[in-house]
Amino acid sequence: MLKNAQKILKKIENQGYEAYIVGGFVRDYCTGKKSLDVDICTNATPKELSEIFEGAIIPTEKYGAVSLMSNSVRYEITTYRRDIRYDDYRRPVETEYIDSLINDLKRRDFTINTLCMNGKGEVIDLLNAKEDLDNKIIRTVGDPNLQFKEDVLRILRAVRFATTLNFDISNNVKQSIVDNGSLLKKLSYTRKKDELTKIFTSSSSARGVLLLLELKLDKHLELSNLSNLIIVDDILGIWAQLDVLEIYPFSKVERETITKVQEVLLKENINNYDLYKYGLYVMSIVVSIKGIDKKTLNKTYVNLKIKSRNEIKLNVKKICEELKIAPGNWLKEAYNMLEQNILNGDLENKEKDIHKFVSDHLDSILLVK
Repeated sequence: MLKNAQKILKKIENQGYEAYIVGGFVRDYCTGKKSLDVDICTNATPKELSEIFEGAIIPTEKYGAVSLMSNSVRYEITTYRRDIRYDDYRRPVETEYIDSLINDLKRRDFTINTLCMNGKGEVIDLLNAKEDLDNKIIRTVGDPNLQFKEDVLRILRAVRFATTLNFDISNNVKQSIVDNGSLLKKLSYTRKKDELTKIFTSSSSARGVLLLLELKLDKHLELSNLSNLIIVDDILGIWAQLDVLEIYPFSKVERETITKVQEVLLKENINNYDLYKYGLYVMSIVVSIKGIDKKTLNKTYVNLKIKSRNEIKLNVKKICEELKIAPGNWLKEAYNMLEQNILNGDLENKEKDIHKFVSDHLDSILLVK
């Protein structure tokens, strides 16, 4: 990625413009971490970039980034700019292109994200970012109160960087987060969920949770159960404990899984029927929260007498003929009873035994509507 990005820089420079790799990639490069994308800044405008790179995707908005695909990697190239005015606590509504790298860097959130790299691979530090990297500290570029009021997402980004990088947050930034935490209500639940998911799935997620509590962000994020959270390795297991299904956005599949996990968590004891009914994935989340050994769960699942209704040896046509009764709603109750009795070991999954069981319990089965 680095070599490819340097080729892009060289191509821009050959046309008489400046260009640098900037932000997270350079930060990760300096800390020995793997980065997944590369951002580039330049004094070339989007129109000029489109003339340099065939196939470059020009932004639809006036001050967006140019996207460039190269060797199956997406590169975002932004023109130096100055943000003049913010109106919605999230995005600037008035911006202008400029011709100054350092002034472009001054509009960024945290010092550690202001490092640049030129085409020769040399790291350029104009705002003392290396010092903060060495000291493992999160500081804003300029006044933190102004930073957070301009873009409230930066509050959660500060916690996320402190969590994923295992850095501290400077005292003045911490105080500013506490003072401005209520602004998070201005942020969409989608963006809040995205940042929280990155915090909760970090290898240092416990640290992130403690930071959210220390900075009193749990109430502003509507995470009333955060102090009782048990860290597990599945993000849906985290969300299931936080009871925010009616607040934060989730896909249909996510909602179904979270609901099932919450249902099982209410049970005092878990039995074979629960494992059969809810499935191994949901139950693995539950046992992680309850502190039950997953190996025991997996062994129990392997030894289940049946794992789906299709495995029950009930010949519907034959039993209807034997009992002189038509198929109907009674079959649902019959299957329910068969599942529970087979799973708890009271009934062998054999056609003869099953037919006798249905015949013996037919009256109670038919009484259920």
